[in-house]
Amino acid sequence: MPIHDWRRVKSGTFHDFHQDWTVEICRTLNRGVLPPGYFAMAEKRVTGPEPDGVALQLRTHDSPGGLAVAEAPPRVRQSARKQTERGIYARKGNRIAIHHDLGPVVAMIEVVSPGNKDSVNALRAFTGKVVDFIHRGIGFVVIDLFPPTARDPDGIHQAIWDELVGEPF
Repeated sequence: MPIHDWRRVKSGTFHDFHQDWTVEICRTLNRGVLPPGYFAMAEKRVTGPEPDGVALQLRTHDSPGGLAVAEAPPRVRQSARKQTERGIYARKGNRIAIHHDLGPVVAMIEVVSPGNKDSVNALRAFTGKVVDFIHRGIGFVVIDLFPPTARDPDGIHQAIWDELVGEPF
């Protein structure tokens, strides 16, 4: 099927298409494509909320256990990572979750964003997420509108297969 070359548009333009297409896929599935008792919803997260911050509870001196204080800051190799525009939009992307009778998620559909292939870490996070869902018994459909990159030279589906099985396709 011919498709627009999404590499030629700004990340925000693709994000708008991605959001709209996700909703349209859900509408189409819910118009009778899915069997009775199943429905599709556009969801940003299905495994839990993404925290904006972390709160830690400090032990008081009355608490059992020890108290440790670092005398010097820990050494780190990398303390911050540059956020790319593509990466920001990839985190905002919806995925489609198919539920059974308002119950658990039974299948997922995700349209790949440029940010999912933006770096080795982004690709690893995406393929890891897909493999995690599959291991939990949740079906996963990946729609990749972009050509292979140096990070996924045989395509994103092969990268997922490599992580899932570790053998040639």
